[in-house]
Amino acid sequence: MKKPFELHADYQPESFEFTKANKKKVEKIIALYPKGRQQSAVMPMLDLAQRQVGEEGAKMDPPVGGWIPRAAMDTIAQMLGMPNIKVYEVASFYSMYNMAPVGKHLVQVCTTTPCWLNGSDDIVKSCKSHLGIGMNETTKDGKFTLMEVECLGACVNAPMVQINDDYYEDLTPETMKEVLDLLGEDMKPEVGSQKGRKASMALSGPTTLKETAKKAKVI
Repeated sequence: MKKPFELHADYQPESFEFTKANKKKVEKIIALYPKGRQQSAVMPMLDLAQRQVGEEGAKMDPPVGGWIPRAAMDTIAQMLGMPNIKVYEVASFYSMYNMAPVGKHLVQVCTTTPCWLNGSDDIVKSCKSHLGIGMNETTKDGKFTLMEVECLGACVNAPMVQINDDYYEDLTPETMKEVLDLLGEDMKPEVGSQKGRKASMALSGPTTLKETAKKAKVI
């Protein structure tokens, strides 16, 4: 479940402006679309705004992760010549956009059928007990927000979670805690399978195209 979008909440900043570097990225993004179709750039611009807020928020105390303030959406609407409400509609429809502040590390636990069958309930319990928070809550130090999400497309390596841009797969309650501990210490855990699986092949190794796998140095 997504956090509610509150237009006039205390956490909403008065204004938003893309950085000089991101303004250049905006120009390149808009240039990708035909003349008169610049509104098609709304999604990548929302993503860019969220990333900028996350980069700036990481320096705050307590830290704040990437999210999209109302002022950022209004700025994007003005730049693209579209009504503000149209930008709100896009941002509120897609779960990849956060419309309220989140922690530095956004822990999104997949609980859809393949992950559930492989123990996602235990991963949820591990996260809750280790972080001391429930779903859609943020730790007091601002480092973690916990969310439940629908399928993230890594079903073969279930159970899995997405933390910011990274996937952590083949999890157990113990390895989930290890990932959280490393992130809490501002260290980078190994992304992907936590059991040493290469991509989505069988844990025992490739069962077909073995020579090709050897040439690609995956075995």
